Amino acid sequence: MREFSTDRPDKTESPFTLDAGHFQIESDLAIYAHDHDTAGGANLKGDSWSFGTLNLKAGLCNFSDFQVVLAPFNRVRTADRLAGTVGRNSGFGDVITRLKVNLWGNDGGPCAGAIMPFVKWPTSQDQLGNRAIEGGVILPVGFELPAGFSCAFMTEFDWIQDNAAKDYHPEFVNSITFAHKILGELDGFIEFYSMVSAERGAAWIGTVDLGLTYALTKNLQLDAGLYIGVTRAAADLSPFLGCSVRF
Repeated sequence: MREFSTDRPDKTESPFTLDAGHFQIESDLAIYAHDHDTAGGANLKGDSWSFGTLNLKAGLCNFSDFQVVLAPFNRVRTADRLAGTVGRNSGFGDVITRLKVNLWGNDGGPCAGAIMPFVKWPTSQDQLGNRAIEGGVILPVGFELPAGFSCAFMTEFDWIQDNAAKDYHPEFVNSITFAHKILGELDGFIEFYSMVSAERGAAWIGTVDLGLTYALTKNLQLDAGLYIGVTRAAADLSPFLGCSVRF
């Protein structure tokens, strides 16, 4: 089989696909996000938790795999300190189906690229989603750098429903990540992520992400890290702990 490759823990997707006839599970065992918004005189605090989020992969052929992303349990708490109100939502999240097709470099070489169309299905409970079918396409590219570094970048085009008008608009995601081995099977990465929406009044979301991965075996990997918001619209801090396994 190819070297173990995952689409986590950074937000930049991998251009490599899972070997045909094999299965892979990638999971956010736990992820927490905190945000404190004081824009325009507001005083809003938001906290969210997700447990056991799964990306279930099946290798279809030498150059493609199929993925189903599930969010079994989510909890969101929003507090308006000026109004003295607190909102709570919890339950199952939306389901995302994705098809990754490698275009070059799957079995070796200094560079690899892929295309990944996806569809989000409105299965969320308790107003955790917008109840709309949405989708898009992801274009990830990865390549080797000197001195043992590796780099990957991603461009993503999403088709998202407006919160108010209920019509659709595009969103544009770009990210770049750099990784390097630290010691033995311990690797580290740093990433910059950006999301810009064409929806009227929507703010730019940007994060700087830091994380570690540790390969327990050639088919089992642990990870942990922190997403740090660098724009007002992004969550301030989001630590995570995850695991990936291949069969």
